[in-house]
Amino acid sequence: MAYFDWAPVEKLARAMSFAWKEGRHLYICGNGGSAANAIHLANDYLYGIAKEDGFGMRVTALTANPSVITCLANDIAYDQIFSAQLKVLANPGDLLLVLSGSGNSPNIVGALRMGNEMDMRTFAILGFSGGICKRLASTAIHFPVSDMQISEDLQQIVGHMLMKYLTDCREPAQPTFAENLV
Repeated sequence: MAYFDWAPVEKLARAMSFAWKEGRHLYICGNGGSAANAIHLANDYLYGIAKEDGFGMRVTALTANPSVITCLANDIAYDQIFSAQLKVLANPGDLLLVLSGSGNSPNIVGALRMGNEMDMRTFAILGFSGGICKRLASTAIHFPVSDMQISEDLQQIVGHMLMKYLTDCREPAQPTFAENLV
């Protein structure tokens, strides 16, 4: 990866900043290590960016409630554990961020399809080939690495870059995303 186009990350950063200021909701999901990353990042956006003034982002990790996940998996289907939650909780204009190494997990693909159907702004942080999710997400942040652990590490790196951006850029007319990384 000699060169990486950071424009999709900047697009997500700006969308999150706008959503935060407008009181919109961010939903995050993933499987396995990506599910843990979703929960970690939800904490960072709810509390981590709010340490200064107590005003965090409205954010939900769709992976965080095992009762809901197991109920939906048992009663409906595992591939709908995220889309069923979005159908009830989300509104048009909310953000969906999916985290996936392969980009092919049926429940992640279903979440993106539901998000697009509901006119949410959909984003994905992906590894490997990017899979189906690379085409479905409105904005795909794709790292073409063929190692699941590195792919999951990159999700956290991007997530923490976004946290830094949101913490440092509380007003819309702040420096660009790239300037805040130095």
